[in-house]
Parts: sequence; C-alpha cells; structure tokens
Amino acid sequence: MGWSTSDIPEQSGRTAVVTGANGGLGLVTARELAAKGAHVVMAVRNQQKAAAAVEEIRAAVPDASLELVALDLSAQESVRTAAAQILDTHGSIDLLINNAGVMAISEARTVDGFEMQFGVDHLGHWSLTALLLPALLRTPGSRVVTVTSTAHHMGRAVDVDNPHLDGRYGAWRAYGQAKLANFHFGLGLQRELTRAGALTTSLIAHPGLSDTDLQSVSVAGSGGGVTQRFAHAMTRRTGMSAADGALPQLRAATDPAAKGGEFYGPLFVNNGAPVRKPVLRRLGMNQAIAKLWAVSERETGIALDVSTPAGA
Repeated sequence: MGWSTSDIPEQSGRTAVVTGANGGLGLVTARELAAKGAHVVMAVRNQQKAAAAVEEIRAAVPDASLELVALDLSAQESVRTAAAQILDTHGSIDLLINNAGVMAISEARTVDGFEMQFGVDHLGHWSLTALLLPALLRTPGSRVVTVTSTAHHMGRAVDVDNPHLDGRYGAWRAYGQAKLANFHFGLGLQRELTRAGALTTSLIAHPGLSDTDLQSVSVAGSGGGVTQRFAHAMTRRTGMSAADGALPQLRAATDPAAKGGEFYGPLFVNNGAPVRKPVLRRLGMNQAIAKLWAVSERETGIALDVSTPAGA
C-alpha cells in the first residue's frame, strides 16, 4: 500500500505554519497536521473563508489546536506583519508549508509592482521564509516544504532584467516561471542550509492534477480564458481529490525518512500515491538559482540568512 495520512507520525508539541490553509490543499494539510496533534498556524488572506475553514477542521478534529494569522502574499508589508506576529508568539517553528498560490490569471500587479503570479507564488513566500528562518533554525529537525507544480517543466528561469515579464506576459508563461521559481527556491534553500550546517531542511512537493478551487479561481482570474476553462474541466474529470493531492506535501513535511533536497509528487506524474521523484532539469540549475536569489533579494529587499541564531 502507498503512503497515507495514517503514516504521519505524532505531531504533538510541534508548530506548523501553513499558507493558504483556508481551502484546497492547504486546508487538508492543516487538518491532517492538527489531527496528529500539531499546533497549526493558518496563514491566510481571506479571513472570512479562514473562519469557515477553522469550523470545518474542528468538526473533524474537535481538539484541533489552530491559530489564524492574516497573510496577503501579494503585499510585502502584510508578509512582514504576519511574520512578526508569528515570531512574537512562537520562538520555534517545526514546519513551514509554502502552499498558497495563484494560477494562470490575467496580467496583474501586486501592490509592490510585482507580476502577480511571481509575486504571490514566489516572492511572498521568499520573504515569509526568510523572516521566519530564525525560529526554524533554532528548531532541530524543522522543515520548509515549498509546493511547486508539474507546470515548472514549462517554465523558464527568471530573467534578472525582466522578472515581471514586461511586454512578454502570458498567463501560463508566468505560471511556469513562478512554479519553476518555487522548484529552484526549495532546492537552493537546501544548498544554503547544508553549507551553513543547519539542522533545518528544505524539500519540494507537487500535487499533480488535483481538483481544488485553484482552477476555478484561475478561470475567474483570467476572465474565463479558454485554456483555463479546459484545465478546469480536465481536472474535474480526471484530477485527484484535494485529500489525495495534499499527500505529497504532507509526506515531505512529516515522513521521518524524507531528506533535505528531496522532491515528492504522485507516482504517475499527475495521479497516484505520493513518492519521492527525481530532480530533473539539473543543467544550468546553479546559474538559475543564483539569478533567482539575486532577483528575490533585490525585489523584496530581504536577504535570506541561514546562519544559526545565537543560543540555538
């Protein structure tokens, strides 16, 4: 039998931060971690939807330990405020699941002027991770799991001179770039952690073709684009449930045998049990990661410091 939620070890006494925990994969991830005893910080933008998600989780897990934090990944000020709130309450963090994202929407800009998909899917998570690193680094065995997509295969590495695709925007081009950035970020972060001798690890995961509200938001956000409607219909017909789609990121986060730099996804590319996948596209990866680091630090003004905090 394949890996399932029954294989998640006891999580009592552990703190997990999950972005986008008010629906889809994030909601399932938060529920399953809470069911195993973790205190789950649900970092989400839509607080009304988040309150409903809390009720849904508590209906299944009455003693769930949950905490809501307002987080809008499209606004760097919101990311800084959310990170400060989390750090004020939690001196240590065991899990950070960078799950939230948008997909194939019409061209738009964040309040900071970033291309929306790159800004939300990557730059928002870059800043959140960097700001929460002190609490992660002082927690032995902590993990950062960044959620990418099979769409990273169609993405191109970020262009240092045009990361926001000015004059070159395409909904799927931008999504591919953003998910490849997630892919490179998770792997690049592990390299930095290894160099620093940190006890924190970074892993990546993808949910395959999963039927969540991401597709319907994509349709709405693209004005009902043809390719978005096709993807939505295909997902409805052949996609996995959110419960199954969340398994790769749950395995990356909790499997005692999982190691830093590993990649988890469905067995049959877009469907199937969660398994460790090979890390492909290695040619040019070092250069791509270096460019991503340079762009991310320049755009956000936040450096990613993996040095272990004093007293850790």
